[in-house]
Amino acid sequence: MPQGHKRKLHIPAEHHQAQGATQHLGNAKEEALASSSPPPSEAATQKQPGARSHSPVKWLQRALSTITKSADVSNTGLSEGANCKVENNPSSSKAPPSMTQSQREHLTEMAGMVVQYLMQMYKMKQPIRKADMLKIVSKKYKNHFHEILRRASFSIEVVFGVDLKEDDASQHSYSLVSKMDLPNNGRVSGGSRGFPKTGLLMNILGMIFMNGNCATEQKIWEFLNKMKIYAGKRHFLFGEPKKLITQDFVKLKYLEYRQVPDSDPPHYEFLWGPRACAETSKMKVLEFWAMINETDPSAFPSWYEEALRDEEEPRPQFP
Repeated sequence: MPQGHKRKLHIPAEHHQAQGATQHLGNAKEEALASSSPPPSEAATQKQPGARSHSPVKWLQRALSTITKSADVSNTGLSEGANCKVENNPSSSKAPPSMTQSQREHLTEMAGMVVQYLMQMYKMKQPIRKADMLKIVSKKYKNHFHEILRRASFSIEVVFGVDLKEDDASQHSYSLVSKMDLPNNGRVSGGSRGFPKTGLLMNILGMIFMNGNCATEQKIWEFLNKMKIYAGKRHFLFGEPKKLITQDFVKLKYLEYRQVPDSDPPHYEFLWGPRACAETSKMKVLEFWAMINETDPSAFPSWYEEALRDEEEPRPQFP
């Protein structure tokens, strides 16, 4: 099971750095809420009287943008065949107001480079040190390190499903802890290539939960397509998504993939698998979605009540 004893990183919110980060997140949420496109969980959202309509798509796009942006400026890139690009809107980032758009873009690029360093250390199971991260950051922006690390930490949590934890405050050392216990440090398949798939799985589990604990394959792909993740098209972070979702996650018992009864032609739907039920919970998944939307799980009233009831039930064991 994933470790959860270390203190999750809370970067001090200091003056303009905190103001910039907060404004950046708030602006992203406002755009997501004001979007004319219905959220992927629209049907479920409409069941929540008086609740705001929340969708993690815009947030995930921005997190992916931070990572993708760095692939263009890094000599090593993120992965072989990195041909998937996510729309980036650096002007929406509310870093300190005195910064130009070019400077904000540089912050995004450096956050992406820090993400690369963090994920490389995660793969190699090596300690993460602030001193090493500062070597990546341009001297001109060292005063903005907290904001850069905040962006990087948010991106890896949303996209990869791993938390940046502080091991030793005096030594400024950190570690990355997966939200679930997927094989090979979350990469699913063996070898050193590839990236953790935990974040993608957490989002799919959220879609299933918020659609009455059973989501049609069509709904899942509508959600993923908005993040530019398509069936049959290799993604630079997640590989071939259809195989990952309908075969790998199913084989590992994180998802159940079955034909809708009496459907002709056949249609398919997803449910939580027994391993997902054992390793996580509805509350943890709801907290994950709430984190993406910078809100509290109670902002989703009926799902929150269901998650509370689920917490009272004994957690099933997976062999």
